[in-house]
Amino acid sequence: MREGERVLFGTAGNSESFYAEGHKRSVDTPAWLAARGLDWFEYSCGNGISISEATSRAIGEAARQAGIGISVHAPYFINFCNPDPEKRARSRDYIARAVQVAAWMGGRRVIFHPGSVMKQSREDALACALGEMELLVQENEDVREGRVMLCPETMGKLGQLGSLEEVLRLCAVSTRLTPCLDFGHLYCRMQGAIRGREDYARILDRLQEALPDCRAENFHAHFSHILYGKMGEIRHLTFRDGDAGPDFAPLAAELAARGLTPVVVCESAGTQAEDAMVMRDQYRAAAWHKVP
Repeated sequence: MREGERVLFGTAGNSESFYAEGHKRSVDTPAWLAARGLDWFEYSCGNGISISEATSRAIGEAARQAGIGISVHAPYFINFCNPDPEKRARSRDYIARAVQVAAWMGGRRVIFHPGSVMKQSREDALACALGEMELLVQENEDVREGRVMLCPETMGKLGQLGSLEEVLRLCAVSTRLTPCLDFGHLYCRMQGAIRGREDYARILDRLQEALPDCRAENFHAHFSHILYGKMGEIRHLTFRDGDAGPDFAPLAAELAARGLTPVVVCESAGTQAEDAMVMRDQYRAAAWHKVP
């Protein structure tokens, strides 16, 4: 199933249950996910890019055979806000390498963190990042030609660049940039203010206003329950942590009512597949009932 045809659900990395069943290699992940009725695998290069071309292609072939979509998460230490141009250039190189891994896998999306504001103003940090977005598109042929989309992610800590408005500004630079809306991160930034369907509606309204094209329909999304404090995100939780938020059911209803078709990747702490299946079932129930 290709992105844009319906809502697709999957995992970031592998669940604890994947390893508990004796699996050790991510080349086994696509078939494992398909057997559970899931659609997507987000391979993480968060701690650095060490995967070989051969392994990348093997994972990509396994995904193709299982009908599983692929995205790649670029290293977490990327920072396009750094005032040092040489360090920003290194971040561009990390993106280029992540794009290459995605291309080897047959994936079409690379997700990345925009960076940390550091000791400068948010305006200066955003200005640095905006310039880097232009260079990313110019320097990467797979991105420039539309074979791989870059997805800047909304972030959960207040000291990071990555509010909804900041990510939308970054994506306005080029149609080759598609937002990754991490609703758990937004929940943390907003100090728990995403409580019901109307809160999700405001976010999606703003997305469609800022990007009045297919990117507002086929955006990338991360979802998990997250513990937060006054400075934002503390740690990811699971759906078993019932008192935590945000709640996916109101978002499922809003996605179904609007006919949007994002990729929704679960980032729960160890129960990614199990919680992704819960979200899938909640969405199917909402779509079946066609909540107006």
